[in-house]
Amino acid sequence: MGHILDQFMNPVNLSSIIQLPQRKLIVSLTDIDLTLKADRDINNIIFILMIKESRGSAGGRGGGSGMRKIEKILGFKVEQNNDKLIFETNNEADIEKFEIPYSAVAQDIVLNSGEKYVVQGIVDPQMVRNYLELVKEL
Repeated sequence: MGHILDQFMNPVNLSSIIQLPQRKLIVSLTDIDLTLKADRDINNIIFILMIKESRGSAGGRGGGSGMRKIEKILGFKVEQNNDKLIFETNNEADIEKFEIPYSAVAQDIVLNSGEKYVVQGIVDPQMVRNYLELVKEL
């Protein structure tokens, strides 16, 4: 079952998760800049939908068949000098309640190291608000 994680749980590094080789879709409130400079007022909510690739799925190649299925969802709150994991689920019934961002495109983000990185994602404040409402119910 999905749950809100409290501040005492082990911290998870958002940049490290974004760089995992596993395919993922990212939905954010605003453009993603994780440099977390102290002089910037950063507030963002980022959801990462981890994709389980089935046998025969395209994996970025044209003409593939097979299914893409979300196997895990992580939610992060980014503000000022930290990013905090606020939601995590791998429960299939919970995951099915989340809208999949089929309009996700290649998106440039900035990791906490300052390195630019390309992900499949979308900036969609309304979808993030919908996800947050759903998280409250789970």
